[in-house]
Amino acid sequence: MTDWLIKNVGLMLSGDVGQPILDADSLLVREGLIAETGMGLAVPPGAGVIDAAGGALCPGLIDSHCHVVFGDYTPRQQMLNFLDSTLHGGVTTTISAGEVHLPGRPKTASGTKALAVLAAQAWANYRPSGMKVLGGAVILEKGLTEADFEEMAREGVRVVGEIGLGSVKEPDEAAEMCRWAQKNQMVVMMHSGGTSIPGSSVVGARQLLAVKPSIVSHINGGPTAMSFDEARQVIEQIDSAIEIVQCGNVKRAAQVSELIASRGEYLRLILGNDAPSGTGVVTLGILRNISWLASLGGIDPALAVCAATGNTARVFGLNRGRIAQGLEADLVFLDTSLGSTGKDVLSCLSEGDTPGVSVIMIDGKVVVTTSRNTPPPLRRAAIL
Repeated sequence: MTDWLIKNVGLMLSGDVGQPILDADSLLVREGLIAETGMGLAVPPGAGVIDAAGGALCPGLIDSHCHVVFGDYTPRQQMLNFLDSTLHGGVTTTISAGEVHLPGRPKTASGTKALAVLAAQAWANYRPSGMKVLGGAVILEKGLTEADFEEMAREGVRVVGEIGLGSVKEPDEAAEMCRWAQKNQMVVMMHSGGTSIPGSSVVGARQLLAVKPSIVSHINGGPTAMSFDEARQVIEQIDSAIEIVQCGNVKRAAQVSELIASRGEYLRLILGNDAPSGTGVVTLGILRNISWLASLGGIDPALAVCAATGNTARVFGLNRGRIAQGLEADLVFLDTSLGSTGKDVLSCLSEGDTPGVSVIMIDGKVVVTTSRNTPPPLRRAAIL
């Protein structure tokens, strides 16, 4: 594995809401991990060099909400290599919200458990184009027991997919399973808003307040949002992470962002695509979400980047998502896009534009040298 010295960084975005911008222009990657940041770091013997050319560097983006199935294929949209395409939008980690689009998905307790274990273990062994996928999010079906959650946890299942997509819908039943899952260190997602697929349920504040999931999924709708009054109740009365998605309601996304900003609760906010869905596959969705928050939602663009990186990593217990010593070197080189009225990446985002991406690195390995999906960046990183 090649070590790297990254130099001439014009703006280093940390992904940490406590210090979203680092006072550093260079970064050392050693054995796939971030070893050091600072000013004018020297090139270690044998290390490769990447010149950021005065552009920005940020942690790899994390999509908190994707309905993967198996492999880099979505039966919902009949599309191959959609994860590879999303990687070119700067997403280096994707998290399953449930393999709900599997044709013939089993809806028994034994079947949903088997699917979750199979998907979790399959995704642990497969990285499409280098992307990390946290898969195997169990869909709650009637008949699951506490012992089932203990078994799934032993077999590598770490996430409960959106509550409301399976047969478990009543708050009392869902809350009991939520507690079983959290007792076994699982992150629990819960659908909110109107129905998304046949068999799913309308979920409002009453159900969310009763269950208290780890994450309120797509509070801006997946695709139909609950009322802003209900969203406000949820944000004010429980401490769950609050997810905004691309395949949702833009108005509600702005309202929720403004409320989060007014409360200073930036750490709670995470970003997902909620694709593949009827809306499609939005390969630049996470970058677009960041620009939504910065241009419409009253959130500083450096903090908006944290919502797509370090905040999500914290919720799921991932050793990435921030630029800090000892974390996995998943990194994205980006800059304002050619033609944007924003003269750097932060003002580009504040204008509502999508930045341009050049180099993308996962575990210290360069996996993309030029994004095929973003606009060209004004300042392009180069491997020397």
